[in-house]
Amino acid sequence: MMETKILVIEDEVAISEAIKSFFETEGYDVKVAADGSEGISFFKMYDPDITVLDITLPKKDGWQVCREIRESSQKPIIMISTKGEVFDKVLGLELGADDYMVKPIDNKELSARIKAVLRRCRSSVPQTDDEVIRFENIEISHEKYELKLKGKSVDIPPKELELLYFLSSNYNRVFTRDQLLDKVWGFDYLGDSRTVDVHIKRLREKLEGVSDKWVIKTVWGVGYKFEILN
Repeated sequence: MMETKILVIEDEVAISEAIKSFFETEGYDVKVAADGSEGISFFKMYDPDITVLDITLPKKDGWQVCREIRESSQKPIIMISTKGEVFDKVLGLELGADDYMVKPIDNKELSARIKAVLRRCRSSVPQTDDEVIRFENIEISHEKYELKLKGKSVDIPPKELELLYFLSSNYNRVFTRDQLLDKVWGFDYLGDSRTVDVHIKRLREKLEGVSDKWVIKTVWGVGYKFEILN
């Protein structure tokens, strides 16, 4: 079996070398980039299975690096930062990061998160996806990670699309936040249920005014559902 490849984009040498040493001991193939521009180049050449991405970087910050990676790849990203505010975590998730950790980083926790993210990414994408989910003015393809509204493609972060795909493929069924974390993020996701609320809010903003035949509905005290309206 081929080694799992990790790309670490981190400008603090002590941190990047500690991560590299730890994960090489664990049997991973690790490459390190010291700034955002180098990180993009390494990503294209190395094609890592997962990227550990610092936010505060020279040349290109982590936000920009995340955006550029997401333009061409859905490979998982874990963002790391000294910033623990909700705004920064939400922004990272909205840009397409799969997880977010606050420094100082414990390598054992990072290892657990990497394994969790890789498990759910490898298991959440269907082996075949011949069907595109269609309702009035909306088409959702999990295979292509594509959302079309009124026939036009719309940019959408991977986790938002996965959440929308799951809800719409199980329309009229109510799911709790914990169930959605289990089904979309994975049962061993180490975040909290506010993540679901953030993604639902962003989906509603994108879907506003698209159709009056369906809606993402809040079922108070329970959770959410994709409801087909009469």
